[in-house]
Amino acid sequence: MKLFYILLCSSALGFGQYFHDFSFDEFIQQDDKKLHFLAGNITGATGYIISYKKYNNKKRALITGICTAFTAGVAKELYDSAIVGGKIDPEDILATTLGGITINLTIPLFQKKKTRYRQLDKKIGGYYYPHKQQPKID
Repeated sequence: MKLFYILLCSSALGFGQYFHDFSFDEFIQQDDKKLHFLAGNITGATGYIISYKKYNNKKRALITGICTAFTAGVAKELYDSAIVGGKIDPEDILATTLGGITINLTIPLFQKKKTRYRQLDKKIGGYYYPHKQQPKID
């Protein structure tokens, strides 16, 4: 987890030079940023769901979903710069990543918590342990 925070901070410092004239109101009003945010939601949710189904670990799924959204944003910007002939817009990468972060922090709120209760066995007067051999009651 410490490595994740280090990478997050270093990427924020790297993008900091591009955001010296950043205006949040202009950022929200642009249609392109809204589409990137939506794409981040979709790719982040897809990454979260696939990872959670495979590993059944919420923390791992959260990190996977955010990384999937970030990767999708970077890939789209690299495509735009190479094929379309433009420059890489770090605000688009930020919008896509924020979409992934938003959905990945929201999904666990609606998942049911697992209850880990031991099964009470009234015949033997205690808890049932499937891995232990139970005493026979006559």
